[in-house]
Amino acid sequence: MTMLKPSSFPSPALTLGFLGTGWIGRHRMQALLGTGLAEAQIVLEPSEAMREQAMALAPAAQAASSMDMLLASDVDGVVIATPSAMHAEQSIASLRSGKAVFCQKPLGRSADEVRQVVETARQADRLLGVDLSYRYTQGLQQIRDLVRSGELGHIHAADLTFHNAYGPDKDWFYDKARAGGGCVVDLGVHLVDAVLWILDFPEVIKVSSALYAGGERIGADDPRVEDYAVATLELATGAVVRIACSWRLHAGTDAVISAEFHGNRGGARFANVGGSFYDFETSVFHGTARSLLSSPPEDWGGEAACHWLRQLATGQRFDAEAEHLVTVAETLDRIYAAA
Repeated sequence: MTMLKPSSFPSPALTLGFLGTGWIGRHRMQALLGTGLAEAQIVLEPSEAMREQAMALAPAAQAASSMDMLLASDVDGVVIATPSAMHAEQSIASLRSGKAVFCQKPLGRSADEVRQVVETARQADRLLGVDLSYRYTQGLQQIRDLVRSGELGHIHAADLTFHNAYGPDKDWFYDKARAGGGCVVDLGVHLVDAVLWILDFPEVIKVSSALYAGGERIGADDPRVEDYAVATLELATGAVVRIACSWRLHAGTDAVISAEFHGNRGGARFANVGGSFYDFETSVFHGTARSLLSSPPEDWGGEAACHWLRQLATGQRFDAEAEHLVTVAETLDRIYAAA
């Protein structure tokens, strides 16, 4: 990924509005303000405690009392970190008001919602970004380069896993109407995006899946959200992809996160270290030989947001890459439908 130097950006700084400032919203705020490219102008957060913590990061910002007040401001972009049910509606409203948008994943609870947001961004000619943060880890970028260079040969298989031994701590995650689903839409979205992005978004020709809640297999029409899921994607390239994700799995550690790619000339593996959600090692394999490509520490959590901000600072408007957000959402829909 090409990194642009701050000195190449125009002055004064861009202005941003922040919609939702829970833990992840504040983390992304801190990362964005840390670039020196933007300042926080307005914050909309219903929780007084969370709002106060956000305002401590940006003392000059104004506290908004409503969405209308935020949209009436003259900020260049809106950063959205609210519950999933609000993402599409708030993104569309922000884009229509002439603002660029950076939104937490998932952008929508279904492919239809995501498609509407992307089309609105196209019509408004505004930059749209989504916090698919694992793309910005050094390891997955290294694997993408290996695949694109042909060093691993033809990729015929990939195996991706994301087990969170705790699961979300907010009740809305367990409400299908508000969340859109369970661990698939929460964690599986990262896996689907990562594998399709690394392989340059080949057509997904077939999907099979199984969903579970509390150890019991469920169908797509079950009112419960899944806490364990496994899916197989068959790609037009001939490759087969296995994806597994879960909440509250008896994993023996905090998290199990990995992505393996197997080609006829070599393989590569990206995996978390010691159960960490943040530390990863990446290796390339040739036969029985293993070479380490990258290891901790690495500060990558806010890089998706910062990349969006750098694009915005250089005048980027609608980016056709946003179309891939629809492809990922359609694949998630197919995982649910196949169950």
